[in-house]
Amino acid sequence: MQYNGWDREYLENKESYYKLFDKIMQQDNEKNVEFLEKKVALLANREYGVAVNSATDALYFSLMSYNIGTGDEVLVSDFSWISSASSISMTGASPVFCDIDLESYHISFEEIKKKTTSKTKAIIYTHLFGNMVDVSPILDYCKDNNIIFIEDAAQSLGSSLNGIVAGSIGDVSSFSFNNNKVIAGISGGGIVVTDNKDVASYIKKIRRHGKDKDFEMLGYNSKMFYFNAAVIDFRLDKLKEWQLKRQDIARRYNDEFVDLPIHIQIATNGLNHNYHKYVVRFEDETSRNLAKEKLSASVHYDRTISENSMYKGAGCVNAKQVSRTVLSLPIHPWLQKEEIEKIINVMWLVS
Repeated sequence: MQYNGWDREYLENKESYYKLFDKIMQQDNEKNVEFLEKKVALLANREYGVAVNSATDALYFSLMSYNIGTGDEVLVSDFSWISSASSISMTGASPVFCDIDLESYHISFEEIKKKTTSKTKAIIYTHLFGNMVDVSPILDYCKDNNIIFIEDAAQSLGSSLNGIVAGSIGDVSSFSFNNNKVIAGISGGGIVVTDNKDVASYIKKIRRHGKDKDFEMLGYNSKMFYFNAAVIDFRLDKLKEWQLKRQDIARRYNDEFVDLPIHIQIATNGLNHNYHKYVVRFEDETSRNLAKEKLSASVHYDRTISENSMYKGAGCVNAKQVSRTVLSLPIHPWLQKEEIEKIINVMWLVS
C-alpha cells in the first residue's frame, strides 16, 4: 500500500511538472530561492525565511546562531526523529532527554522543569505528527529561565491551534520538506523561519560557506536547489486542499476505531491538525506488530532516541512504552476508498 502517495500526485500533475522542468532547464544561471523563503515565512507569520539543504541543518544552524556549544545542555524529547537530538550533538552540546506526555506524545513540561540545570541553554520542542498543544506555560518558563525556545515544526506545516500557526512560536523555528512530509520536495530541504534579523543573517551566511561580502567564517554547503524549491512552491498551493483530505480520512478512522481497544488522538477544539501522521497506540507490542505486518505500515518511532547506540541510554519510561506500541497508518490525500476500507478492516481484525 502506498504510504506517502507522491507518485500518485505526480501522475495527477504530470503536465504541470513537465512545464516547470522545461522552464527551469532553459534558464542559463543559478537562481536564488527567495520566492519560497518569503512564501513559507508568510505562512508562519514570520519576518524572515532561510532555505537550507535539510531540516537537520535547519535545527543545527539554529542552535549555532545562539552560540550553543560545548558545555551547554539542550532539553529534547526522547520520542522524536533522531535529528531533534543529533543536531544538538553536532554543536558539541549535550542533549538532555525528557520523557513525554502519553496523550500528546510531546515533551512533558514536568520533565522540562525537572531536568533544567544551570547549563540548560535551549529546548528543542517538536510538534510531533503535526499535533499541537498549548505551550504557553513552557514559553513562560523558558523566558523566566533564559532558555532559547527552538521550535521543531518539521512535521507541522499547516497545523495551527486557536489561530496560532506552527512555526510562529519559537525564537527560531524550522520546517522540513522531506519525502514523508505533508509538502515534500524531490530532494528534501528545510527552511528556518524567525523574526530575529541577526539569526536569519547568520544562517544565510553559514549555509553558503560563511560568505557575506567575502568568506568571513567557516560555513557549510547547505543550499536548496532551485528546481526543488519550485516543486515545493507548486505543492504549497495545494496545502489546504490536501490537508482537508487528510482530515476527512482521520475523521473516518476516528469514527471506525472509537470502540477498539487502542488509543487514538482526537483533535482538540481549536486544533487545525495537518495529520502528517495518523498514529494509533495498541495495548501491547504483539498486536502492534501484527497490524504492522498485515498493513505494511510504518512505526514512528520504534525506539526512543536515547536507546540508539550513539547515546547508549535506557530510554525514558513513557517514551519507551509508546515506541513499542504505536503504529502510523497511511493517511495521504491519494488513498483510494478501497484502501481505506482495507485499513479499517485489518484494524478491527487485529485489535
